[in-house]
Amino acid sequence: MSTEQPDLLRALHDEHSGALTRFVYSLTGDNAFAEDIVQETLLRAWKHPDVLEQSTGSARAWLFTVARNLVIDDRRSARHRHETATGVVPERPSPDGTDAVLDAWLVSDALASLSEEHRVVLVHTYYLGRSVAETATVLGVPSGTVKSRMHYALRAMRLALQERGVTQ
Repeated sequence: MSTEQPDLLRALHDEHSGALTRFVYSLTGDNAFAEDIVQETLLRAWKHPDVLEQSTGSARAWLFTVARNLVIDDRRSARHRHETATGVVPERPSPDGTDAVLDAWLVSDALASLSEEHRVVLVHTYYLGRSVAETATVLGVPSGTVKSRMHYALRAMRLALQERGVTQ
């Protein structure tokens, strides 16, 4: 690399980068991509020192041809054909109900481990929303029995969930 090559490259950049960026932007409509193409074009000019020594008109024509070819190559690439630019990130988390399903499965499994008397009382009071008196009427047992079964059912349920690592 000669000592004047960086100076020539800087002069080439200063003289042509604005017009080259506008040209590539007119082809693509993407300012960031246009800047990338201009950078690559100037890099290629740096790799071909003979371009730097050409007349201004020849160097400009070479730069515009290289930039145009880079845009065409990009548009023909598989990356361009299979990627779609969008302003919305598709990887945003959205509630999918998995946690609710797993919680329901754990509670159902824990309920299944209870005795039938305890399970029935919990289902009637918590899941069906019945009062102690309504549950007692439906099951045909005194209200005190429903309260007692609820107390022991909740203790057994807590133990069953602890065994499954859900609570402490």
